[in-house]
Amino acid sequence: MVSAMKKSLAVLAIAATVVEASAFVPQGAAHSPVKSLVASSSPSTAASSTAFSADADLKSSTSLALSATGGAAAEAEDKSASGAKDAIITGGYFALWYLFNIGYNIYNKQALNVLDYPWTIATIQMAVGIPYFVALWALGIRKAPKLSMSDLKTLFPVALCHTGVHVGAVIALGAGAVSFAHIVKASEPVVTCLLNFVLLGEVLPTKVYMTLLPIIGGVGIASMKELSFTWLALAAAMLSNVSSSARGVLSKKTMSGKQIGENLDAPNLYSVLTAMSTVILIPLMLAMEGTGFFGAFSKVVESGEYTKKSLSTLLALSGATYYAYNEVAFQALGRVNPVTHAVGNTIKRVVIIVASVIAFKTPMSTGSIIGSSVAIAGTLMYSLAMNGAKKKKD
Repeated sequence: MVSAMKKSLAVLAIAATVVEASAFVPQGAAHSPVKSLVASSSPSTAASSTAFSADADLKSSTSLALSATGGAAAEAEDKSASGAKDAIITGGYFALWYLFNIGYNIYNKQALNVLDYPWTIATIQMAVGIPYFVALWALGIRKAPKLSMSDLKTLFPVALCHTGVHVGAVIALGAGAVSFAHIVKASEPVVTCLLNFVLLGEVLPTKVYMTLLPIIGGVGIASMKELSFTWLALAAAMLSNVSSSARGVLSKKTMSGKQIGENLDAPNLYSVLTAMSTVILIPLMLAMEGTGFFGAFSKVVESGEYTKKSLSTLLALSGATYYAYNEVAFQALGRVNPVTHAVGNTIKRVVIIVASVIAFKTPMSTGSIIGSSVAIAGTLMYSLAMNGAKKKKD
């Protein structure tokens, strides 16, 4: 069964990579450099009064023209090869993003099925990434960020939201089917539009708001027809949505146009938020679940379902894949335009839903399939409409 599941996940990841490959070619790769190269290489031939010199000049011009054409062709080939290489690298990032995301959802659900301690598991997953980026900083592979106390205060509300995104998702994935949690999470654009209006006073074009209708309708249909529906899963997934939208709005409000410390690029920002969220989660975990997790861990081992090593490995893998898919996502999404980003994110959600249904044999009703399809399609239309609105504004 495990072997079959791994094969299915590999096929899904390869399929997703192939589907998106055409969108990964850099925008500049389509422009041929031949014209400009030939123009810049044209010789300025001096006039000559003799036939010999004229003939020599003609031969020289012809040779240079042929040389320039050949050079331009070689340059074009180099550009084409560079574009193909870039497309392969980007496709690889997307494949890893999907695989790590699928792996996280499966490892996380397996852990939650035997250990009903979502707050503790969320804390462990958040903390697992810390040794990775600390090692990168210590070894000089990545420049360590330098932050003042004022910078940390600015980032604290964003870190709180980051915490809510993760813990809400973990609770939702534990309380219901993985597929249902991701269907509800597809409704995040609705919350984003609302918070942007309330907190920033931002009014979007009508066509953007129109795309919210299929999202709301699709999630509503899927919720009504969901065979494993629970109110806790719905509420927790919505907590994750609200936290994610608030994180974006607060980042825009508090960090836009403001210099925060040194070396705080996107990966380092994610690392800092991970460390801050871990610190936030520890007291919350103890308040919500105490230390009961350790007793439950021992009971699972005693039951023979897992060994101490295999259960620890499962928890470590859920944390490692959680950090890895976010880290790779930064690399993947930073290499493509917003439209490809939207398409990639939509396909990712579909792949995760399909993979979770295969892995856990979770049945989906016809209504749930229709509702999720409508909601996910609405999310794609929202992303494309938002991209169009931003282009017009710029």
